[in-house]
Amino acid sequence: MNILFLLKIKSDVSYIYDNNTLRQGLEKMQRHGYTAIPVISKDGDYVGAISEGDFLWHILKFGRGSLKDQEQYRVSDIIRKDFMPAVKVSATADELIDKATNQNFVPVVDDRNKFIGIVTRRDIIKYFVNKQK
Repeated sequence: MNILFLLKIKSDVSYIYDNNTLRQGLEKMQRHGYTAIPVISKDGDYVGAISEGDFLWHILKFGRGSLKDQEQYRVSDIIRKDFMPAVKVSATADELIDKATNQNFVPVVDDRNKFIGIVTRRDIIKYFVNKQK
C-alpha cells in the first residue's frame, strides 16, 4: 500500500501554526468540530498535534477560561511534541497501521519533515474493507 493513495493533502486539511494564539487554535478547532489538529511551523515543518485536552489543561492550570485571555498564549506554549507523531511518506503499511491504532489521523511528512497531509484511520479502514471485497 502506498501512503500517497490515502493521503489527504495539506491544502485539503485544517492545521494551525505553532505561533498562533490559543484563541486562534480554539476557534479553528471549534469551527471545524475537531478534537485534535496538526500543528506546523511557518516554514511548514510538522511540529506536533494539539488536542482539546491540551487547551483544557492549560485553562485549568492558569484559571483563565475566556477566549480573550487566551490571546496572550501561543500554541507552542502548550504543545506536546510526542503527541501524534508523524510518519514519513515512505513509511510501510505496517507503520501506518501501528500509528493509526492510537490516533484518529496520522500526520505525514516528507524527507525534510515538511507537513504534506494526513491519513485518517477511517480511510485506512475503508481501504482494507474495499480490498477484501
